[in-house]
Amino acid sequence: MLRIPAAVEEILERLEAAGFEAWCVGGAVRDALLGREAGDWDVASSAPPERVLALFAPRALPTGLQHGTITVKTGPGAGVEVTTFRRDGTYRDHRRPDHVEFTGSLREDLSRRDFTVNAIAMNLRGELADPFGGRVDLAAGILRAVGRPEDRFR
Repeated sequence: MLRIPAAVEEILERLEAAGFEAWCVGGAVRDALLGREAGDWDVASSAPPERVLALFAPRALPTGLQHGTITVKTGPGAGVEVTTFRRDGTYRDHRRPDHVEFTGSLREDLSRRDFTVNAIAMNLRGELADPFGGRVDLAAGILRAVGRPEDRFR
């Protein structure tokens, strides 16, 4: 099982205790699977942003409330972004979605990520969610887009 830092474990535990799904996602999971030191841990959750704010007050900052992102302070100058499962709308600036829609589906949240190796999630029990074959791609040294590459790069 991959090692999750204690501060991140505490966030996952509190979200789950409140009845929500909570998963480590993205680059930290990828790096941990590769045996690299993972520094920037992010959490995706079924918890709406308002509930995340309430659960972690006063350590919670609404850093991207319109996109469902709350930063939970974990120490001086340190924090973990907790983002509500979502699907993205259109991207006029090709960087950030014009709007998002919250969803109850981890799979749907992972489907909006750029590459399969970044669309892997891990929960407190070390269970992996890998609906797009990111672990196979990691082992093969392949960088593959989630969905149609034209859509991802556009």
